[in-house]
Amino acid sequence: MSQKGILYIVSTPIGNLKDITLRALEVLKSVDLILAESPLNTRPLLKAYDIRTPVHKLNQHAKKKNISHWIEMLSRGYNIAYVSSAGSPGISDPGNWLVREALRSGIQVSPIPGPSALTAAYSVSGMPSDGFVFLGFLSPKSSRRRKEIEEFKEQKRPILIFESCHRISGTIKDLLMILGNRNVVMVREASKLFEEVKLLDLKGLEGYLNEHELKGEITLIVEGRKGN
Repeated sequence: MSQKGILYIVSTPIGNLKDITLRALEVLKSVDLILAESPLNTRPLLKAYDIRTPVHKLNQHAKKKNISHWIEMLSRGYNIAYVSSAGSPGISDPGNWLVREALRSGIQVSPIPGPSALTAAYSVSGMPSDGFVFLGFLSPKSSRRRKEIEEFKEQKRPILIFESCHRISGTIKDLLMILGNRNVVMVREASKLFEEVKLLDLKGLEGYLNEHELKGEITLIVEGRKGN
């Protein structure tokens, strides 16, 4: 192989396996190999669509030499697809490291768009459509998390946050402390069997959490600051 290969950044379902594009399936079947954040999480999708392309692991613990190995293969003409555990790669996952090195090496990087927990949650939030601020996952440590929230206290646009069911209560308490009682939309298990979308205020959500033990991944869309 003399011509450089292509690195495809492929979006995969965030829950329902039917939420996959025809083009994504085509790419996953045609590339020489697939790099997955978690091969264990990716295998059910590949099995459902009879995709037999070899899968290798590339996650946040990957060392520089591991990434260099895949860049070398791309440089030799191999076509590679990268997938995260769910949704669009490069958003709160390690795919950006691989992409950056590929671009530096003059390798073509091609996005295969599709599902994203970020846009899926915002589309059902009812919040203003003129923009939002995405914070991703906040720090698991309360003191640092409060500092992160403080930075966006005056932000007038809605704030979108990813959170786990194990830390959601602590995050809500910190949001209340720093931002006051604002409206919030909670989207849980989007596109999955127990999908839940709730519009409350932060105090109301705090009370709801006291009465319900939540499971799964959660996205919060918090109302921006009102007034001048």
